[in-house]
Amino acid sequence: MAAVAVGGAAGAAARYGAGLLWPDEPGAFPWTTFGVNAVGCALIGVLMVLVTGARAPVHPLVRPFLATGVLGGFTTFSTYAVDTERLLDGGHLGTGLVHLALTPLTALASVWAATVATRRAVARRRAGARRREAGGR
Repeated sequence: MAAVAVGGAAGAAARYGAGLLWPDEPGAFPWTTFGVNAVGCALIGVLMVLVTGARAPVHPLVRPFLATGVLGGFTTFSTYAVDTERLLDGGHLGTGLVHLALTPLTALASVWAATVATRRAVARRRAGARRREAGGR
């Protein structure tokens, strides 16, 4: 539980820092929350491929610390819901509906694309290692 808590604090601090670096104007599309969620979901895709496909045993706290803790604290679907509600309640119907639809679609696409890219990169790296072990290029 401590690994998740420490990771969550680190992820939430990173998300908070992103909000300070790239603040969104009221009524505007919440690009920072959108970007944090897209990047966080992509990183979860990368992490899951690396952890589940690792040749050597991975420490049992790696996944809870990084996935549940750091990336769970970094991504923020509760802020996504609040941002959407504020946009809709503030009369920004078009922006709110785009945000409502685009965020989960982008999150899923980010996980998928990162998973596919990471699997390919791992396969290329392993193929190269096998060639080197066999004395080829």
